[in-house]
Amino acid sequence: MNNVQPLMVNLFKLVTLKDHALLGCVSIRLPLPGCLLDMFPEDVSSPTEDSSLHGGRVRSFKHERGSWATYVYLPCKTDTLPLMNQSIDQLPNVLPNLDYSPRVCTLDHPEEEFGELLEELLSLAGAGGAVWTPQEELHLSLSQTVVLRHHWIQPFNRSLRAGLVHCKRFVCLAGRLRIYCNDERTRTFLGMEVCTGHAPLLDLVQAVDRTMKEFRLETFYKEPSFHVSLAWCVGDLTGQMGECLQGMQRVVDDHEEGPFLLRLDCVELRCRTGNKTFRFPLEP
Repeated sequence: MNNVQPLMVNLFKLVTLKDHALLGCVSIRLPLPGCLLDMFPEDVSSPTEDSSLHGGRVRSFKHERGSWATYVYLPCKTDTLPLMNQSIDQLPNVLPNLDYSPRVCTLDHPEEEFGELLEELLSLAGAGGAVWTPQEELHLSLSQTVVLRHHWIQPFNRSLRAGLVHCKRFVCLAGRLRIYCNDERTRTFLGMEVCTGHAPLLDLVQAVDRTMKEFRLETFYKEPSFHVSLAWCVGDLTGQMGECLQGMQRVVDDHEEGPFLLRLDCVELRCRTGNKTFRFPLEP
């Protein structure tokens, strides 16, 4: 009889627990079978970052599923038109707002010629041992890199398109070499700063910033230095490139056919979000 009573109590507790579970009072979570856990390892949603797989680059924000790195820019091509020389006397008729005074400027260098110039510049930049990597796609940034949730992508780009509807095409030039470093001080960039076309570039930035504010994202720099990044290296080398930069600028200014100017035909904006690119043609 003494053995029956504890058995009845345990049975009563089991039945009561079962009844409560059926009524929703107790939530019982059964473990998943091992075969299912093996199909979905924990590190799928949080991949381990290995900077060696990206040339030493470090992600500026943590990767999260459903979050897309996004930035707005103007594409830059070096082979869109044949070689074109203009003397300094003719130049104001082509670009009346030019605030740079080259003896002769060369517009739209073929890609091969630009590649030779860049190779010479990077040879000088790497004399101190730094490893410089040419930029894969030349562009001029009009926004900082921000993070979009996936369901924001379409509304974000609709807002951009609406804000750019009255923006017109224009031409700008870049010719001054400058050294830049990202906000995290993890990468240094060799850039070519824009020397004409600031006003329409600022108009585009204002349009992009309106969309950024609409989605409560970070706007562009208050006093931007518009530039085309030519190459980058790992680390902060801004304090080491002063004298070297002067030598590289001489290579640009003493080009065999006159000072080298990189031309940007600003005919469309692009928005890169993750692996997708959205295009926004400007008005003729």
